[in-house]
Amino acid sequence: MIDRYSPPEMRAVFSDQARFQAWLKVELAWTQALCETGRAPADCLEEIRSKAVIRPDRILEIEKRTNHDVIAFLESLGEEIGPSARFLHLGLTSSDIVDTALVLQITQALDLICDRLDHVTLATKRLSLKYKDLPAIGRTHGIHAEPITIGLKFLLYYHELRRHSERISQIRPRLGVGKLSGAVGTYSQSDPALEQRALSLLGLSPCPLTTQVIQRDRIADYFYILALIGATLEKIATEIRHLQRSELREMEEPFGRGQKGSSAMPHKRNPIICERICGISRLLRSYLAPALENIPLWHERDISHSSVERVIIPDASCLAYYGLSLMQGVLEDLSVNEDRVDLDLHLLGDAFFSQRLLLFLVEQRSMSREEAYPLVQEVTHRLYKESIGFSQAVREHGKISSLISEAELSEITDLAHYLRHIDTIYARAFD
Repeated sequence: MIDRYSPPEMRAVFSDQARFQAWLKVELAWTQALCETGRAPADCLEEIRSKAVIRPDRILEIEKRTNHDVIAFLESLGEEIGPSARFLHLGLTSSDIVDTALVLQITQALDLICDRLDHVTLATKRLSLKYKDLPAIGRTHGIHAEPITIGLKFLLYYHELRRHSERISQIRPRLGVGKLSGAVGTYSQSDPALEQRALSLLGLSPCPLTTQVIQRDRIADYFYILALIGATLEKIATEIRHLQRSELREMEEPFGRGQKGSSAMPHKRNPIICERICGISRLLRSYLAPALENIPLWHERDISHSSVERVIIPDASCLAYYGLSLMQGVLEDLSVNEDRVDLDLHLLGDAFFSQRLLLFLVEQRSMSREEAYPLVQEVTHRLYKESIGFSQAVREHGKISSLISEAELSEITDLAHYLRHIDTIYARAFD
């Protein structure tokens, strides 16, 4: 991933140094298990630990000759450790090390993502409470529908983000597994008890069944979560972008001191952060497809998945973390223009009272729906053409005005009726 979209803390998780360090961690856990069972000399472990030095440049140099990264890694360690290095990798195959270490890296990346996800979730919760009782017009098809509150928008996002946290909790056991089961997963030169001990030192559980690799449906779980997170980020960003349009100006993402919106037009204040988040989301969804295609490998394993994962795992992890960081900044410094929210709520002369009038005629005046609907349409269609309010249009409608009293009209046009269950929704949402 390009540096622009790679936060250093996430980039560090997938650096060559970190990758080789994770490999060494797995090798040392395996060697410790060997020492504890007497398969390797007890004193070799401390010697290996004290002498093992990761030199990425040297490993990559050797790999040019061997064309095999794990062999290059082991050869480099051998140069540092000496004869005791023969007790590294004893009975294992390359994928034992690579796949188990990859799980450690993904788990570390997921921890960073979860931390940022928690911050974004908290930001939506704060906004939902701050604007809980701020009436706003709801829109369907982009057209005025009925009143909601600004807080409800963010309460919806809060709940969706919470579901992502729940999903991550559900996939952690499926992701938190390793394999040290040998060439085709049958423990021919290994032992399930040794694997159990070594993986316990790493905080992992053994895969119940493997081939030469950990099965990639487990890795695809990770990409599915990242794609879902990206989709929610885009959902929030798209709403802010729409509401920041010049015609609305109900919300605005942060616009920093000294920031410029256009090289040609000094007046511009563009929602570029939210637009970037939307673009990032497209990439996150696109990474799911190759992750799924990595699941069917030839027989017990080929390496068609390897080249794919070297790109998509660090890139998707960086983008998810970066996108969450951007969204956190947007939400924590989001501007909500309450005056514009109120102006837009009444923009069509309170036409949103149409359903209450319709139901009044059906329930209180015994009209059929088919008879009442066009009458109410006649009232509301005037509001699209003339600068009058809903109540005035009702009073001036010959037939409806004869069927409704002023007190009844006042009750029908009571905004509080539309928001009377907000407290119940919030209580249920935070239960």
